[in-house]
Amino acid sequence: MLTKEEVIEILKSMEDPHLHKSIEETGGIREVKVDDTFVSLKIALGKTQTAEQMKLQQEIVQKVKQNGAESVGLRFEQLTDEELAALGGIPEEQGPSLLAEGSKTQFISVASGKGGVGKSTVSVNLALGLQRIGKKVGILDADIYGFSIPDMMGIENRPTVVDKRIQPVDRFGVKVISMGFFVEDNSPVIWRGPMLGKMLNQFFSEVDWGDLDYLILDLPPGTGDIAMDIQSMVPSGNELIVTTPHPTAAFVAARAGAMAIKTEHKLLGVIENMSYFKSDKTGEIAHIFGEGGGEKLSENLGTELLGQIPLNQPEEKDDVFAPGCYFEDESIGQLYTDVAKNVDAKLQ
Repeated sequence: MLTKEEVIEILKSMEDPHLHKSIEETGGIREVKVDDTFVSLKIALGKTQTAEQMKLQQEIVQKVKQNGAESVGLRFEQLTDEELAALGGIPEEQGPSLLAEGSKTQFISVASGKGGVGKSTVSVNLALGLQRIGKKVGILDADIYGFSIPDMMGIENRPTVVDKRIQPVDRFGVKVISMGFFVEDNSPVIWRGPMLGKMLNQFFSEVDWGDLDYLILDLPPGTGDIAMDIQSMVPSGNELIVTTPHPTAAFVAARAGAMAIKTEHKLLGVIENMSYFKSDKTGEIAHIFGEGGGEKLSENLGTELLGQIPLNQPEEKDDVFAPGCYFEDESIGQLYTDVAKNVDAKLQ
């Protein structure tokens, strides 16, 4: 059985990611309790509710479990002002933010009125389409409670930290950051809105995105706090609205489009997903979810219907696991390339 002393010894090797000192040196090991195979910890850091905290949480939980714990409870608090002053304060962060004045990166938010319409699928495949036409692209999975981008792209590794900057994961030439990288074992995210807003800001400012042409923002469905936080953070954004052909889906999606207009973001157009199903055997087309939703929505919003994507499943490939990705050799992949060309032309 793991002892308290052994847990403390493990923690001594952990570093406060903001102060760049061991959490033993900062006095950050606040509480260690061991009850059979359950370990309860309280750790104090220079900053809390950051991407670095989530990465440290993952490292601590993994290390403690590797040494015999079955379950780990971990709470964080912030070091006091007096403690921070005694430690010399938090060094200034290095590197530019995508939100800084003069940034040449263009932001494309992908939004929907409701879940289940394939918004994340569109985000992933629009990014791949833009990459195929030679653009430097990143995806920020901002659907904090329903993150799915890493799984859809078949990403198994995690971001690293180099020179105090978080390095996004590169997959198929697209740089990716998601809350899914910073939680353990697909755990639910139970942070409240203001904490999540702060976390999202860290994703813009403390990730080394490099020189991007486009950053795709996969927004949560609807018009809630997180979607509004993103709208307010991005200085001049562009938005795509995703719907299905069903009239109800299009009706609800209109709210997301209205919010983009109110926040003075440019509406690029509408993507109608699951437009129809085409049988591989007979070639027959069936409009499973009805017809006309995308056209009606684009008319109501005064914008363009940029694409109608059929209902299908990406082809399984022996050498690549990416269950949500359509590639260049697939007909739907070609449709997404066409959408990417159209979007790029609008933003030039």
